[in-house]
Parts: sequence; C-alpha cells; structure tokens
Amino acid sequence: MRRFVCLLLVGCLALPLRAAVPDLLDAALKKVAADYDRWAYTQTLVEKDDKGKVVSEAVIRFDPSRPYAEQFTSLSVNGKPPSDHQIRKYRKQGEKKGERLEKAEREGVEPTRKSLGELMDIDRAAVVEESAQAVTYEVPLKKDSNHRLPPEKFRVTARVNKQQQAFENILVLLRSPMRAELILKIKSGVGELDFETVNPKFAPTMTAVHGGGTGSILFVPVGRSYDMKRTDFKRVKPYAERFGVQFGPLKAIDF
Repeated sequence: MRRFVCLLLVGCLALPLRAAVPDLLDAALKKVAADYDRWAYTQTLVEKDDKGKVVSEAVIRFDPSRPYAEQFTSLSVNGKPPSDHQIRKYRKQGEKKGERLEKAEREGVEPTRKSLGELMDIDRAAVVEESAQAVTYEVPLKKDSNHRLPPEKFRVTARVNKQQQAFENILVLLRSPMRAELILKIKSGVGELDFETVNPKFAPTMTAVHGGGTGSILFVPVGRSYDMKRTDFKRVKPYAERFGVQFGPLKAIDF
C-alpha cells in the first residue's frame, strides 16, 4: 500500500503544472467579457478580389438589445437598399443566434463553431515583445474541438495596452499552407482585430477587422481580402440578459 501511495505521488508530481494567465492579459480578457453584447453599432464589410476590385459591400446595424430576429438589420447591399430576400437573410441570422445561445444555456452544450477567443489557450500565453506602452503575448491555440484554426498552422499574438489594461490588437497569421476542404488549399492568410476607445467611460472595444488570403480551388489561383469597420456605437443592455444567459469571456473575440 505504501509503495502504491509513493508511486501515485511521483506520478502527480510528474504532471505539468497549470500555468497562470498573465495579469495584464487577464485584465484585458475580463474587460472583453464585461462588454460582450453591450454595444450597438453600424458595421460596414467590404470584400475585394486579388486585384483590389470590390466584390461586395454590405452595411448592417447590429443592436443586441433587441429581440434576436431584429438584432441584425440590413441597411444597404452594394450601395443599394436591401431586397426582401436580404432582409430575411439577416433576420434569420439573428434567429439562429438566439437558438444557439438558448440551447447552449439550456443544455450546457458547447457551440459547434468556436470563436477565435474560445480557441485561445490563454494559460500558455508568453511575452514576445514589450515596450513602455504595451505588452505583446503569443497565445497558443487549443487542439481539442478546434476544426477552424489548427494550432500547428496558425500563430496568434495579442497586444495589450499597459495603462488601459485592454487589447489594442490581435493578429492571426497562417504559418504554412493548409487544406481547408478537398478542393480548397490555403497558401497564405491573415486576420487582424483592432480595438479603440469609443467612450472614455468604458474599455476599448473591437472597431475593425482586416483579413485576407490566397490559395487555389482545383488548382485555380484565388485571393480575397476584407475590411470590416464598426461605427456609431451606442451602449445597450443585452437582450439575452432577460433570460439569464451567461457568456464566456472569450466568445466576443472573433473574425
């Protein structure tokens, strides 16, 4: 019996200790959690091809204080008023969001599509750069239930402002080519999230997302880039709070 206990203790000591989240990064994450779904804003998404030509442009108003079916309102598509089909499309987007959140809260299930934040292994974050104003962390990605961003293929860095203790920028880079589907090969890719102060009473929030990539479909070269900007912010109370729905602190970090 004594030998068994000794072996058990040795085995426990051999297990890797769980690292603590860096204090500055932890503070920034808590501010993201506190502000999740508390901003209404107008969002403009512009997509361009590999020659810089605009492929599509969509402007919507997002208001998380309204019922789910009314949270996404199409304002214009390619410079024109939205069609009935496009209006229904965004209404359906809100309805699906509500169904996912309520099911997750009711059944305690994890979402099938995890956000970038939910895939970040923040316990293993490490400092890669530091200045008088900010600290940049490299944040590994988790392997479990990660079908979007394989950790061996992507590098994630997060820059946190020291004074504000809030995010300034999160950058995702594709390390090496990967195959997303049988017919699609991605050769390069980048996603960048920018945070700014929209109201001095509150922490900086995500105001822009830039992304792009090149690859091939059935050996035919393709390329896309997109720019998403958020403006006209208004502080609101989340509609989900009426039902006691709780959100994880990393859910809001995505692109």
